[in-house]
Amino acid sequence: MTTTRRDVIGGTAAALTAASLGGLAFGAARPMSVGVIGSAWMGRCNVLALMQVAPVEVTALCDVDTQVLDDLKKRVTTFPESVAKQTRAPQLYRDYRTMLAKQKFDIVIVATPDHWHALPAIAALKAGAHVYLEKPITIDVAEGKAVLDAARKYDRVVQVGTQRRASPPHIEARDRVVREGRLGKIGMVEIMGLGKHRQASFPPAANPPANLDWNFYVGPAPMVPYHPNIHPLNWRSFREFGNGYIADLGVHFMDTVRWMLDLRWPKRVSCVGGVYVDKQSIATIVDTQSAAWEFDDLLMTWTNREFAPSPQGGGWGARIYGDKGTLTLGSIDYEFVPADGGAKLTGNLDAEIAKFPKDTDLLVPMDRQLVPLTRPNMRDFVAAIEAHKRPVADIEQGYISTSSVILANIAMDLGRPIRWDAAEQKVIGDDEAQKRLSRPYRAPWVHPALPVI
Repeated sequence: MTTTRRDVIGGTAAALTAASLGGLAFGAARPMSVGVIGSAWMGRCNVLALMQVAPVEVTALCDVDTQVLDDLKKRVTTFPESVAKQTRAPQLYRDYRTMLAKQKFDIVIVATPDHWHALPAIAALKAGAHVYLEKPITIDVAEGKAVLDAARKYDRVVQVGTQRRASPPHIEARDRVVREGRLGKIGMVEIMGLGKHRQASFPPAANPPANLDWNFYVGPAPMVPYHPNIHPLNWRSFREFGNGYIADLGVHFMDTVRWMLDLRWPKRVSCVGGVYVDKQSIATIVDTQSAAWEFDDLLMTWTNREFAPSPQGGGWGARIYGDKGTLTLGSIDYEFVPADGGAKLTGNLDAEIAKFPKDTDLLVPMDRQLVPLTRPNMRDFVAAIEAHKRPVADIEQGYISTSSVILANIAMDLGRPIRWDAAEQKVIGDDEAQKRLSRPYRAPWVHPALPVI
């Protein structure tokens, strides 16, 4: 990678101490300019976490919903824990192409619905920005490869918002349990998402409100009639906009486990599922799903149901089974139980949460967990930019994890297992599955799986 002045922002005028940034010191002659594409829930969490740990100025926000823009503009300009004081309100845009043409950015956060990840991320990379990209990185496998290729072509840092590769309790679990051999021989991993996320009902189709550009919202996806309550959260219930909860929730722990166990690509993927309970909803994702990924000497499975309460202790996470014990991973904690009845090991995110007591003032309850969970990932992202190196959640890792869960959906749709050739980046012996690595775009949008120019 070639270092430029934009990568290492040196100087002493705004030098920061390591203590003020939780152990990492970033020196800056000026705050790094940040743009946000997709300014609702995860865009908000990501930019607030970044503002807490690095000298940045949020100079632009982009979203197809003007109410979302106005809300985040107020939060950014009044945020009390920003390392660098915001000198002016961010400019607001409804089209990311206009934003990238009019302003230059050191960092662009892409936190749109999944079907809108690839095009803005590639455009931001081409414009010279480093990118923080929400997970799953794309809606199809070919898009993911195009984003990876763009990151390497334009020599930019891309950090994926899978978070737990930088999360203190998950690092501790990897080091104390996995690397010290406490699990023994590992043969199976279960990841799960058990609970009620898929929406059972939506109001009737209606004209979009004036604040929302629905045609742009749908963008390259197949057209879905506007129903109140799809936006801003429940687009996750539609395959047109995402890949169901295997991609929304499962990808987190697919990625965490691959990192902990040093896994690359699965060799064989199988999956079954369907709508078995909630048949009345217009939602297009399944409400029940079981997937399996075969690695060398290890089986990983995913279980999802969108009905019945979550089990005690939570229904989202992973369990790694070895012949000497079991490691359970939650969103912000872990527990290791040895098979011989010895003492348990546990850890959580409490120390990170305690660094910023004002997190409790965040208006949305879920943000009080997500912002502190995201902060370490943002610290690593900024450190990678300054050192001009790959971040812990590099785009290649996001590509592998995202592709693995998408391959499971393809296997479910086709009703047969898929064998994957990691060296050739292709499906083995199944032309129909190979075609589904890229899904058609709605005109006038053009799929990026063409050579990057």
